[in-house]
Amino acid sequence: MKIPHIKIKPPGPKAQELIRRDELYTAPAYGRVYPLAVKEGRGMAIEDVDGNFFLDFTAGIAVASTGHSHPKVVAAIEEQARHFLHYCGSDFYYEPMATLAEKLCRLAPGASDKKVFLTNSGTEAVEAAIKLARYATKRTHLVAFLGAFHGRTLGSLSLTASRASHRAGFGPLLPDVHHAPYGMAGLEFIEKQIFRHEAAPQEIAAIFVEPIQGEGGYIVPPAEFLPGLKKICRQNGILLVADEIQSGFGRTGKMFACEHWGVEPDILCVAKGIASGLPLGAMIARSEISSWKSGNHGSTFGGNPVACAAALATIELIEGGLMANAGETGDYLKEKLSRLKSPAIAEVRGMGLMVGVELATAAQRDRAVLDAFERGLLLLGCGERVIRFCPPLIVSQQEVDTAVEIFSSVLKQ
Repeated sequence: MKIPHIKIKPPGPKAQELIRRDELYTAPAYGRVYPLAVKEGRGMAIEDVDGNFFLDFTAGIAVASTGHSHPKVVAAIEEQARHFLHYCGSDFYYEPMATLAEKLCRLAPGASDKKVFLTNSGTEAVEAAIKLARYATKRTHLVAFLGAFHGRTLGSLSLTASRASHRAGFGPLLPDVHHAPYGMAGLEFIEKQIFRHEAAPQEIAAIFVEPIQGEGGYIVPPAEFLPGLKKICRQNGILLVADEIQSGFGRTGKMFACEHWGVEPDILCVAKGIASGLPLGAMIARSEISSWKSGNHGSTFGGNPVACAAALATIELIEGGLMANAGETGDYLKEKLSRLKSPAIAEVRGMGLMVGVELATAAQRDRAVLDAFERGLLLLGCGERVIRFCPPLIVSQQEVDTAVEIFSSVLKQ
């Protein structure tokens, strides 16, 4: 069957019934984008409960890096599940956790020795980084960037500045947090505004940055930005924390996006694509700053053995060819999108399979996402008016052609 294949306009009757039941019992905090009711996922395809098949260019928000239910990942999950499902890694030892920690230390950018703390999610990795940065430096102040998304728990939410609605009603947030513009203007702002008027450099524990902003609009900074930020940190004893939760694990054509600029962060936060859909994250820090003691931090489920097994299989696939495919097919995707002739398109930008198309208005963006869904193409928005293309790393050029053709037809409406 050719994908996508829409046999009944979504949401069909079964989807409508599922949505009705869901809305009776689940918290209204969930920000559902459109009425997709998933039954099954295989590779690049999602089947809904009414038998419609969709071409997935969201990867579950950049999570299903090896596609949906990759056989090698499923086999690793099944094998570990036959041994044991859980035995708290904060208190005891087991092979999958130790093996994954070793692998992550070797993958992390730079030559420095590393230490890993495993979490359940990206926001938990950021929370761990906040704690470690303050503990290691004995400083309290933190800097992040306007447009940043670092998570929704209280500490990471204090760093987040992509939308005011994320923060509304939850104050007071973490104190001693400062925000600078993202990009080259931010470097001058940190030195001339924050250092002079808000917090002396010797009070700042860490600067948190997304090498490529995700929720903020898939913004790729100038080549000088990350090296310049690293220089500011090094000159002032400030830790540089790279949030690669969305940009990591091969998505940009390198294992981590900061490698494009030759920058080694002091702390690296990862999650999303690490385990092909199982809940797992990690904070990877240089050994010399990983100075906290036993009991300073912990997690009941972080480093779950089944999730670790999935991550090891995922990384093997990424290193075995999917990262190269992300670079090559990502360039092809960006080129195809850049060739589209539409007054609605303001800019096409991105790296690898992290490509954003900025439209003229937010209304056009929202309409295009919904229209694409009804045609069988799954897309998501980000920023004020950007559509993100972040498919699984298995995507082919033929599937790119199909997606761009559908997207083009949407824009012509």
